[in-house]
Amino acid sequence: MNFRTRLAAAGAAGASAVGLLAFGAGPASAATPRGSTNDHAVFVEADDPSGNSIAVYHRNANGTLSAAGRYSTGGLGGVLSGSVVDHLASQGAVRYDAERRLLYAVNAGSNTVTVFAVRGAQLQRLQVVGTGGAFPVSVAVRRGAVYVLNARNGGSIQGFVQAGRALVRIPAWHRSLGLDPAATPEFVNTPGEVAFSPGGDQLVVTTKANGNQIDVFGIDAIGGPSATPTVTPDPAGVPFAVAFDRTGRLDVAEAGPNAVATFVLHPDGTLTFVDRKFTGQAATCWIVGTGSHLYADNAGSGSVSTFDVTNGGLVARGNTATDAGTVDATISGHNLYVQTGAAGLVDEFAIGDDGGLTPIGSVTVAGTVGGEGIAAS
Repeated sequence: MNFRTRLAAAGAAGASAVGLLAFGAGPASAATPRGSTNDHAVFVEADDPSGNSIAVYHRNANGTLSAAGRYSTGGLGGVLSGSVVDHLASQGAVRYDAERRLLYAVNAGSNTVTVFAVRGAQLQRLQVVGTGGAFPVSVAVRRGAVYVLNARNGGSIQGFVQAGRALVRIPAWHRSLGLDPAATPEFVNTPGEVAFSPGGDQLVVTTKANGNQIDVFGIDAIGGPSATPTVTPDPAGVPFAVAFDRTGRLDVAEAGPNAVATFVLHPDGTLTFVDRKFTGQAATCWIVGTGSHLYADNAGSGSVSTFDVTNGGLVARGNTATDAGTVDATISGHNLYVQTGAAGLVDEFAIGDDGGLTPIGSVTVAGTVGGEGIAAS
């Protein structure tokens, strides 16, 4: 469905298109990055409360990274109380939309999200738009619809329509999560991620310790959410982040038992438990995958846990050491890039044919200690 049709349908449902706040172009500072659209890049968010930015790295042929520039988001980073190496305590703070070559980055401290155009290892800032809530931490993109997860004030999701290379906020696509806004410590009691299902007709939200549940909203033909979510309790699980594997199952990083739990997601939003594998590590919070392999990041242990995806569930493959404070990660080509928040590093790994990880180096991203948010083209 194109933008005009989608927006007209949203209007018929009672939505008004508002929310375009600011536009800008160009980096705050940049080297002379490669400009070919065939270049592959990794994007790392600083999450600096005094001025947020995205550091861009060109992915070399051997998988190592080379600095290609730094771009202001036009917003502010934020820090949840109690956090040390994970100031947003979320997954998906930066998302790349390969179809439209757009990059989305949250500005938690200014309650906005920034839209960048991507050309190889170059960014052009197009828009900064309000997220309809407080402290945005995660973005989901699918088929012309974009949803932002706001973490504070009990949590909420806000939906947008992509209008060319800009976002239009649809007020009717706002849903409160109803979490306890006073629960402490804040960094484990705010929601962790918003993510679309593979088919794009469902939206998954994790609540972490604030409810210990997984919420699933239905998404209609024009991109709007169901009035209420289908809720699956995950007692003491502290469901933090999610990934979908090659079977279409939902895999959840559980910070409570330090495990990865696997569920079948049904069309009505209910979840059926399939399997749980323990990492034996501390603070298992983030998870990314290639489809056939999953990688769970363990902030308290400084490690990545590898799992094979089988028809029957997951097979644990062991742990690979990282620098301290392992947080979010992304996959580009045959490489895994892991943010480590203790010193603001990105660790680089080659992914073998069997899913195994081989360290190939690391880069220091200035001003990103505790920062969170990484994506790749």
